[in-house]
Amino acid sequence: MVIDVHTHPLLFNIITESDEVLEYRKNQMGLYLSGRMDIDWDLYLMKDAKIDKTVILGQDYSADDGRILVSNDEIKKVVDYSPEHFIGFASVDPRNENAVDELNRAFDELGLTGLHLNVSRLHIFPDDPRLWPLMEICEKRNKPVIFHSGYSWKPNTPAKYARPILFEDIACAFPNLKMCLSHLGFPWWNEVIMMLMKYPNVYTDTATIYMDTSARYFDQLFTKDMNINWLQNSFADKVMFGSNSPRWRPVRALAGIKELPVREDVLEKIMGGNAMRFLGIKED
Repeated sequence: MVIDVHTHPLLFNIITESDEVLEYRKNQMGLYLSGRMDIDWDLYLMKDAKIDKTVILGQDYSADDGRILVSNDEIKKVVDYSPEHFIGFASVDPRNENAVDELNRAFDELGLTGLHLNVSRLHIFPDDPRLWPLMEICEKRNKPVIFHSGYSWKPNTPAKYARPILFEDIACAFPNLKMCLSHLGFPWWNEVIMMLMKYPNVYTDTATIYMDTSARYFDQLFTKDMNINWLQNSFADKVMFGSNSPRWRPVRALAGIKELPVREDVLEKIMGGNAMRFLGIKED
């Protein structure tokens, strides 16, 4: 099974019906040249790339201006459109007083699978006490958390909040909480490797920034910046494929993963096996 664990559905036509909402979302994400996307076209692109399931991420920074970028109800609407393909992750703004109630609603009423948080956009550090009640809920209910880590393309997202090492307190305090430090923590990939090797509950995804083709970038990262045997022998169970769509086309991102000079069993883990364990998906 091939699973893309990191995509943003904010441009899908079924949840971006007005031009005003479209422009707001484009500006918030720095996707200035993008347009509205037909959800059926996205499903076609998944089929063309042979991607079986895609994680779609909510985004809530409503303490700033009262607007939710991608609400939990919108994530639910996308999941309901094609539940065999889409896996929904909630988002809540921990700066809001109702954050705990909203997260429980997202899990209980909407049936969402996990939680997505971008501390860079929230302008809070990972040790902020407002995050702790959310982590407690996710650990208790076995709900995975995807954190943005490292550099962000979005406007108004200082990278200092999301340096990978800063998430170590969460990994220690919540050892049974499955957490993903996304984007390989670029440019602090070495800190991510340390976290993957030291903490059984920490994962990462490949939805990182490409300064070349995805194949050349992953070759540079995994075979030159690192030793390819580090991936194969030390943290093969911790890396998950993520495209960061719509910023990058999933088929192009996946092509770079497939060209890595690794054993077939390692490739299968990266493309979907590790994500199944992270998400709690069982083989049919």
